[in-house]
Amino acid sequence: MNELTTDLKLLHEATINNLKSSKANNTLRAYKSDFRDFGTFCSKHGLNSLPTEPKIVSLYLTHLSKNSKISTLRRRLVSIGMVHKLKGHYLDTKHPIIVENLMGIRRVKGSIQIGKKPILINHLKLIINSINEQKTEEIKKLRDKSIILIGFGGGFRRSELISINFEDLEFVPEGLKITLRKSKTDQFGEGMVKGLPYFNNEIYCPVKNLKKWLEISKIQNGPIFRRFSKGSSLTDKRLSDQSVVLLIKAYLKLAGIENNNFAGHSLRSGFATVAAEFGADERSIMAMTGHKTTQMVRRYIKEANIFKNNALNKLEIWFFIFVNIIFCKKDYFYLKV
Repeated sequence: MNELTTDLKLLHEATINNLKSSKANNTLRAYKSDFRDFGTFCSKHGLNSLPTEPKIVSLYLTHLSKNSKISTLRRRLVSIGMVHKLKGHYLDTKHPIIVENLMGIRRVKGSIQIGKKPILINHLKLIINSINEQKTEEIKKLRDKSIILIGFGGGFRRSELISINFEDLEFVPEGLKITLRKSKTDQFGEGMVKGLPYFNNEIYCPVKNLKKWLEISKIQNGPIFRRFSKGSSLTDKRLSDQSVVLLIKAYLKLAGIENNNFAGHSLRSGFATVAAEFGADERSIMAMTGHKTTQMVRRYIKEANIFKNNALNKLEIWFFIFVNIIFCKKDYFYLKV
């Protein structure tokens, strides 16, 4: 009996470890952060957070709905459910008291999502020009330009961007191949290769800027994007994903762009939006960004086409013709008189 109990305990521990391994580290951190907020709510009201019950979760979602988007509520619900699963507890996140409460909140608030703004071509040019104008060491400017241009050009998540090693790069006559060994949507490590072609304009070319950065930094192995020490010496420590966010926001501000509505994801969403604007189809965009579903990509395409396929453009042409006809008739009348 004792052996059976021990075996079950080991199986339980192994199952929990498998569940943890199925999620990216950033995802696990997000779950924990969300659950801490839920725990604070429960402590404040004398309720149990782990294990909890659907009624308490529903109360929490109602509390959150005052100042949060419906997408945030859904994410918190997933996090609470996942933490319960990881701790070996069952929570029915599809209980009617939760599902119907969310439906009611959605009807009252609406579900339109106003996400962070994408970094578009005009932003990108202003940022790169701003970096070039900075009175700082050339080596630091090259690193920062490479981060921004590679991040945009490859449609990378910031966690993917900082994970790139020298060994993942292959310079070819057409440009650069970057092997992405693992990502948020590729938890089994199947990997993918992204191709970045050379640009004619050297100032904004991701490949040429990265080449210069690698030459001046003398990096020949390990992480390509590294931290600088306080004395501006390059270390061998990998840059953090939060550092990428701070870097982007800092240069947006220097470029005279209000940075509150931008985030680390703005490079990736910017690539997808601009690609859609220039006519790339959703399959091509997904092949580059690594999106597994079309939902988010279609949102980028919709945003890119908001003016491109606008019916008002047709009206503007007819309005212009109509006005010209009126004025031509008027001129003809004056000539007759």
